[in-house]
Amino acid sequence: MTKGRFAPSPSGRMHLGNVYAALLSWLSVKKKGGSWVLRIEDLDPQRCKLEYALQLEDDLRWLGLDWDEGGTENRGNCGTYLQSQRSEIYEEYLNRLNKTGLTYPCTCTRADIMATQAPHESDGRIVYKGTCRPLGMPNHTTSEYPHSGKQAATRLYVPDKQISFTDGHYGAQSVNLATHCGDFVLRRKDGAWAYQLAVVVDDALMGITEVVRGRDLLLSASQQIYLYDMLSLRTPDFIHFPLLCNNERQRLSKRDKSLDMGILRSQHTPEQIIGKIAYYAGQTDRPEPMNPEELLKIFAWEKVPVKDIIIDC
Repeated sequence: MTKGRFAPSPSGRMHLGNVYAALLSWLSVKKKGGSWVLRIEDLDPQRCKLEYALQLEDDLRWLGLDWDEGGTENRGNCGTYLQSQRSEIYEEYLNRLNKTGLTYPCTCTRADIMATQAPHESDGRIVYKGTCRPLGMPNHTTSEYPHSGKQAATRLYVPDKQISFTDGHYGAQSVNLATHCGDFVLRRKDGAWAYQLAVVVDDALMGITEVVRGRDLLLSASQQIYLYDMLSLRTPDFIHFPLLCNNERQRLSKRDKSLDMGILRSQHTPEQIIGKIAYYAGQTDRPEPMNPEELLKIFAWEKVPVKDIIIDC
């Protein structure tokens, strides 16, 4: 059975872009008769608060987007669906990766990387060039570990080869991680777990078979496929969708105050919000009110645009 998930980071009130992501994920898995998991990705304790997670759950219920598993009600002793309570699990899988001999400590700061590394030619992304990669590792650039006594992140070596997969909406994808991102972080200097490792471990252990998210994470799919392969874990299917953007063609975020769920709930019904998103996602010709179950009957990925969607904010 198909099993999908919505995995928000509760760093503030949801906005329309978050609702759009949740709705497409819910529609995709429910169309296949599957189950929908809510996972709270609260890895950053400075930004992610339980009160935000509880508000997020209330907003989803108000919209009619109920989940089959997960949420904060599972926090208890097991913490199954709260990433902040899964550190021992991530530690176990990091140890597995350490045993491959392809991880290493890195003391580079973001400023160091910005100052010394060349950006990816197409989108300005900074590519880590292996400054701290040790002697004996493929394509090493240093003769010894220069880290004694310093706080260090843990990076994973990536090979100079293509990682290929077929996205459920954007089709064939092929990425060379060495040229598109370089060796990436598994654990930060402050001990916090990096997104790439945590999401791979969680999706595998929770039995997620379908990942639906914004096209800005297409590169992450290749990084995660590399990790799935290294850890001998089942790789889910990936489906990415175009972003909702403001008039400046920037992805919707908390800066777009008029689209905050607090304001939206005071001015619209749940059906009006769902209807607007259905229209933006190409499912209807005009933004008429409807509930998620009504939209589910007509939902098709073929109708979702490929280019990002500009809306008035």
